[in-house]
Amino acid sequence: MNLNVEYLTAENFINSGNDSVFHGFFTRKGGVSDGVYKGLNCGLGSGDIEDNVIQNRHAVAAKAGVHYDKLLSPYQVHSADVVTVKTSWSADKRPHADALVSETHGIALSIVTADCAPVLFLGYKKDNMPVIGAAHAGWKGALTGVIESTLGAMQELGAQEEGLCACIGPCIGQRYYEVHNDFIKPFTDENDTMDRFFKAGQRTGHSNFDLSGYCAWRLARYGVKNVSLLDQDTYADEERFYSFRRATHRNEKDYGRQISVISVPV
Repeated sequence: MNLNVEYLTAENFINSGNDSVFHGFFTRKGGVSDGVYKGLNCGLGSGDIEDNVIQNRHAVAAKAGVHYDKLLSPYQVHSADVVTVKTSWSADKRPHADALVSETHGIALSIVTADCAPVLFLGYKKDNMPVIGAAHAGWKGALTGVIESTLGAMQELGAQEEGLCACIGPCIGQRYYEVHNDFIKPFTDENDTMDRFFKAGQRTGHSNFDLSGYCAWRLARYGVKNVSLLDQDTYADEERFYSFRRATHRNEKDYGRQISVISVPV
């Protein structure tokens, strides 16, 4: 197994005052997958060799300080649904949701992405015990409230609003996220200032969408003051990241998924 994997971290999490919490936005570097999945493909739903994905996820679990069976991911469906995690599940019993929250030690929350925005969350109860969260924020999930659902579920577990922090990880950059202008209407229907997250595209009738900026705005609107953006473009950086849109433009048969993880090891 190649444990020489790479992950990115957020300064605001490191400076939160609790070094017992692990977090990492893993890149595709390391791992055992090959072909279009070359690297650390952690997508259970990809067409990769199953044993390769399992080995890759074992490497991630080891870095996160948890047993492999405690590295949990939902079956992502581009929703605003969140699951409060108290115990583990098998891969074939993954709940259909796009966010996870927990206060349980020894469990790692993870989501996989290949252009959508991974968002990790950290908060603290009154007794300073951590509450963690992870969300898969594609445009649809972000628009329909997956970020707010995650924060609300964390607060139901006792996370205090003043201590909440979040980081938006690697996702497709605005330069490459071209959409038809019809795409913009649901955003401006919700809030008429949302056209600031779109700029004119190179093709007539198209614009480019700032997904990470939009997610940051929704976090700020909720009241989260401690927010960071890693500003890493999954489409542009093929060496480090998988990208659904890049694979589509190349007519490739499939694509890998990178994983983002937060845990409170035992």
